[in-house]
Amino acid sequence: MLAEKQVSSVELTQAFLTRIDQHNQAINAYISLDHDKTLAQAKVADAMLASNTASTLTGIPIAQKDIFVAKGWKTTCGSKMLENFIGPYDAGVIERFDAIGAVNLGKTNMDEFAMGSSNETSYFGKVQNPWDRSRVPGGSSGGSAAAVAARLCAAATGTDTGGSIRQPASLCGLSGLKPTYGLVSRYGMIAFASSLDQAGPMAKSCEDMALMMNVMTGFDERDSTSLNREKEDYTRGFAQLSADKPLAGLRVGLPKEYFAEGLSADVAKVIETAIAKYRKLGAEIVDVSLPNTMLSIPVYYVLAPAEASSNLSRFDGVRYGHRAAEYTDLMDMYCKSRAEGFGAEVKRRILIGTYVLSAGYFDAYYLKAQKIRRLIAQDFAEAFKKCDIILGPTAPSTAFKAGEKADDPVAMYLQDIYTIAVNLAGLPGMSIPAGFVEQDGKSLPVGLQIIGNYFDEARMLQAGHAYQQVTDWHERMPEGV
Repeated sequence: MLAEKQVSSVELTQAFLTRIDQHNQAINAYISLDHDKTLAQAKVADAMLASNTASTLTGIPIAQKDIFVAKGWKTTCGSKMLENFIGPYDAGVIERFDAIGAVNLGKTNMDEFAMGSSNETSYFGKVQNPWDRSRVPGGSSGGSAAAVAARLCAAATGTDTGGSIRQPASLCGLSGLKPTYGLVSRYGMIAFASSLDQAGPMAKSCEDMALMMNVMTGFDERDSTSLNREKEDYTRGFAQLSADKPLAGLRVGLPKEYFAEGLSADVAKVIETAIAKYRKLGAEIVDVSLPNTMLSIPVYYVLAPAEASSNLSRFDGVRYGHRAAEYTDLMDMYCKSRAEGFGAEVKRRILIGTYVLSAGYFDAYYLKAQKIRRLIAQDFAEAFKKCDIILGPTAPSTAFKAGEKADDPVAMYLQDIYTIAVNLAGLPGMSIPAGFVEQDGKSLPVGLQIIGNYFDEARMLQAGHAYQQVTDWHERMPEGV
């Protein structure tokens, strides 16, 4: 529509801003909005479109997770600690979208410092799932997921440390991709666990995600973990799909550990139907095993808090962030500022992380967790000798009620049982809508997870796109928005 001059970027952006004004108060998907800044970007995009210097996403309104620093925008990371922090520069991801003329609609809500699986730990209030307002949208990228699901943006960015793109994508009925570690710059992305964090796209379809990946990926010398690889077109596999058996020759692995105890029977039924569809599309289904899957959660909750305790030490009330109003000396200022600025889940993880890194416990916990992390990566390496991609559930259940798991951290952590191993291995993984489960009179989305080998995002997106060509789950919208 933009290319054919049916609509201008300003008109398109204003339409989304109007929808945000109508629905955001109820859903709480956005933390920060600035209509003037957003519309100014839309005007720049229209000038690019008029001068024929536009690219595919020029003028498209995209929401940015509030973990990315953006110049002149409040960047809170969902925490009181950064409640009034204004970004002095742009994150690498923000720069890339700005450079091609995409429009920043606003900063989306999230679990505090990306720590959570339900978006209930945000200092700015919980996000509501558009499919059922009494349920959580997942986390930590719950604001981005809810915004895409409710069509309060064309697409959004998220970050995934242990499933924080894929799990909310599953619970909110949209597509979300966690790329291979190092493909997307982490510069200006506020760190939680540096060896696990990775930014990725959240959108309606695989096609939209492929277009976003074309923008988001690329080497950034300011990020020591950024990979210097040749740019690729992630849409290239779409045109190669045949009409009859588009996935002929594709070997799809089913890990037996993903279909064992703990998986909801209703979710399992939806996933089995999706697998049958892949078989019909010409894919060959093979059984594989990931024997260390059950160890991924204890490994993650040693390694991630350890890295968090180090990364979050910078928030001490000295140079930026919350500072206590009254204190007696420097140590008292540190203690009070951090006690007031961090929420309960963040404090819990800092304490765990500091403990496992302390003298006498480092070898027993941290070092052992790193060894098991290597075994988990080896499990995937063995599996990919037999298959090209791996299919399974993204989450063990549909969206749960708000408050249902808030007092039981372990039950909350188990929500990421199928996603965490992907981050520990540094592999790409994504979730796409696969159907619905009827519960309490509501239709709740179920996500199908697709895991690929390193740098195999194009093939994953091709497999997801083929599925979306013969299903319409990704087109469904929640009622009332």
